[in-house]
Amino acid sequence: MKQETMRSSPLPTSTTQDKLSEELSALLSMREENLQDFTEALPPEMSLKIFGELDVRSLCQAALTSKQWNRLIETNDYLWRNHCLTVLAVCCKEVAGDRQEGLSWKVTLVRNYQKSRTKRNWIKGRYSHIRSADEIPPNSMYPFDVETWGEILEAELER
Repeated sequence: MKQETMRSSPLPTSTTQDKLSEELSALLSMREENLQDFTEALPPEMSLKIFGELDVRSLCQAALTSKQWNRLIETNDYLWRNHCLTVLAVCCKEVAGDRQEGLSWKVTLVRNYQKSRTKRNWIKGRYSHIRSADEIPPNSMYPFDVETWGEILEAELER
């Protein structure tokens, strides 16, 4: 006859519970390390390179993500300069004036971004087929100076 022995799992002792607790804490801490913010894990130059790939809207949203990201994005002119140069192509006089006044690239971009988009849309003919004031789309008007309206009119006449 076979003699059967009952295997029972012993109740965890306080030592076993302490070991399990330590192991669990170690695993959780490893998990937290793996989930850390990339701006804390990478050198600042690499983080700026990553942020530099974002468009203007995404860059502004990223600045709202955390204090760390905000500090890095808001204080670095490099990130705003490239976007401002695209505005420069359309609003050269305004950007040059703002920079001569000593304004940062970000402030220059904020001051001229909507104007450049609106001007670009007018010059491309996006609003060429408007027949009445009721058809004017929102954000299609901007207080342009006489020279800018002259550029827009010339573009219209060339179509």
